[in-house]
Amino acid sequence: MGYQPLSNQERDELEVILGYAFSFKERLDRAFTHASARTSRKDVYERLEFLGDRVLGLCVAEMLYQAFPDANEGELSVRLNQLVSAATCAAVADELALHRYIRTGSDVKNVTGKRMLNVRADVVEALIAALYLDGGLEAARGFIVKNWQDRAKQSEGARRDAKTELQEWAHATRSVTPRYTVLDRSGPDHDPRFTVSVEIEGVAREEGTGRSKRAAEQDAATKLLEREGVWA
Repeated sequence: MGYQPLSNQERDELEVILGYAFSFKERLDRAFTHASARTSRKDVYERLEFLGDRVLGLCVAEMLYQAFPDANEGELSVRLNQLVSAATCAAVADELALHRYIRTGSDVKNVTGKRMLNVRADVVEALIAALYLDGGLEAARGFIVKNWQDRAKQSEGARRDAKTELQEWAHATRSVTPRYTVLDRSGPDHDPRFTVSVEIEGVAREEGTGRSKRAAEQDAATKLLEREGVWA
């Protein structure tokens, strides 16, 4: 089946979920259109995703700055990295059941699956950009505060740097140092996507993704720490 834009009913449903009525409805279509379903590159969410990532970072940084007046730059950075991660964005998408509206080509299956986590995260960032372009910063901020404020207050937001934690755990339990390997680099130069693996002798490896090598390493380290029960 070929690409189908959002129906009027779907747009109405999304506006209820978002608590915002779009002036330009096509921005919703674009935010939910994966590259596999594109009719042209300007009709997909990639450029919106790029902008939405920056708007999300700004609003979350502002939220943390106000919520934790005694936190130093290092703690704020740890909290920020967790809150803008692909895992958190995908969790927001799952809570709002946004997968029901994502348009993909026939070669992309099971958008709700673990392998499609990045697609769901990208759609949330694209949606933030669509809100920003249509209603300004206040529209985007309203959506972000509603869906991120409780997360920002959770204690796990104050976790230490994942790579540092993993290295100390590996040294203490196995007397070895974690090894990181770049498995893949994709995406355009202005918005790259890295996939990195982390290996510790005697422990199954993990993989992480991010928009920089360091972010992907942090993601991989976090997943391994959680899997091994070092972090809840």
